[in-house]
Amino acid sequence: MLASALVLAAPVLGADAGLEATLAKMDQTARTFKDLTANLKRTHHTAVIDENTEDKGTIYIRRPKPNELLMKVDIKEPDPKQVAVGARTAMLYIPKSNTVDIYDIAKYKKEADQLLLLGFGTTSQEMEDSYRIALGGPETLNGQKTTRLELTPKANEMHLEKVELWISDTTGLPVQQKLHWPGPNGGDYDLATYSNMQVNTGLPESAVTLQLPKGVKKEYPQR
Repeated sequence: MLASALVLAAPVLGADAGLEATLAKMDQTARTFKDLTANLKRTHHTAVIDENTEDKGTIYIRRPKPNELLMKVDIKEPDPKQVAVGARTAMLYIPKSNTVDIYDIAKYKKEADQLLLLGFGTTSQEMEDSYRIALGGPETLNGQKTTRLELTPKANEMHLEKVELWISDTTGLPVQQKLHWPGPNGGDYDLATYSNMQVNTGLPESAVTLQLPKGVKKEYPQR
């Protein structure tokens, strides 16, 4: 009887051990995480028409304080644009029209970080505050060994069905994120893949802020 019980429990115990090891690696990385630069490929899938749109660019992340994460995404193709998320505002700059949309996100900063910066310097406790975490299993992405985590939001305010994170077994950082969105038909998602990561290089504050040209038109869509 004992042997049978142990055989039945082994897969569960193994899953728990794998999850705990991955979360421990993320915690270890979070303690020293200061900044990151990486190539970004982002795919948005629209299920109802079975269509993908793709962006490519560079992401810059900086953590000046333990509870503060700042980010800039510089999309190079196919349509150049830049997005910067600061402590109180998010800004979208469109070079073609020389306009910048400015959003007040002070009330939503926590939710923004949980969506946009999930896994980059995030501790397991911070994730567990907002998500139920399950082990997806080991996977190899672009020759890199990772562990896939499945995160289910605890609050409806997240407007998400599920998040998948592929955490590098070596660095404890995400090499891929997949956000699953709810909808009448389901199946919409955003997939972000990161490569050529450079961590803790002393990224300056200017790297995560928009360098806007003279004459840029400022717009405030929330007003």
